[in-house]
Formats: sequence, C-alpha cells, structure tokens
Amino acid sequence: MTGQRHAHEESVSVEISGCSKEDARVVFDTLCECFESDRCAEDVPQQIHEVRPMVWLGTFDVADVRRGSHRARLTGPVTADVQGGYWAIERFRTTLDSLFTVHDLSTASGDQEREMNLRLESRPVAVSG
Repeated sequence: MTGQRHAHEESVSVEISGCSKEDARVVFDTLCECFESDRCAEDVPQQIHEVRPMVWLGTFDVADVRRGSHRARLTGPVTADVQGGYWAIERFRTTLDSLFTVHDLSTASGDQEREMNLRLESRPVAVSG
C-alpha cells in the first residue's frame, strides 16, 4: 500500500565529534547521499572555537536507502554517536559498513532504542596488481 508507514522508528540521530570540520562534512555529505536528512548541502560544519571540541548533529531517515556514489575518504578517525530504534540502527549500521571501516566502541540498549558509540575510518584502498 502506498504511503504506509512502518511500525517502527525510522530515524537515527547522529553526533559527530573528535575530528576536523572537513571530516565531519565528508561524513554528513556521504550519509546525505544515502538517506533523507535534516541537514542540507548548504549546512556546512563550522569550527566555532579553536581549542574546545566540537560536536555536529544530524538526523537521518533510514526508511528509504539510496545508493551512495562513493566510499568516503577521511583524513583521520571520526567518532560517531548514533541513537535510534533497533530496526533503524541496524539499517543505518549496514549502510555505514558499506561506506567506512566501522569500529564498535560501546553500545547501550534500552526498551525501544539503541545507542552506539562508533569510530569511523576510511576503508582501505584496493591495490590492483
């Protein structure tokens, strides 16, 4: 049936930290290729303070996954805290695994939501030869 909503939460909240504003943008731009988001192309991460750590936020609707065009190239590791319903987190994590090397740092599960602390890195470049 057209327009039917799933019986589960479809959005994932993402907090990006521990990286440069450029790497935060790479992560958000890459995720926006795959999911609808509250972030738009003009929503560029800013570094407000030179010394204090920054946290950038975004919310992604994982109901419909689009194929991303490339694997992201990061200059260093990025910390991502993601939170959402179990179904949404699984779907989001599957997409992350196709785009980055993902390391689980910690997880917390509740009644209806799951929270994951992840480290994202660029996937190794395949060497032909």
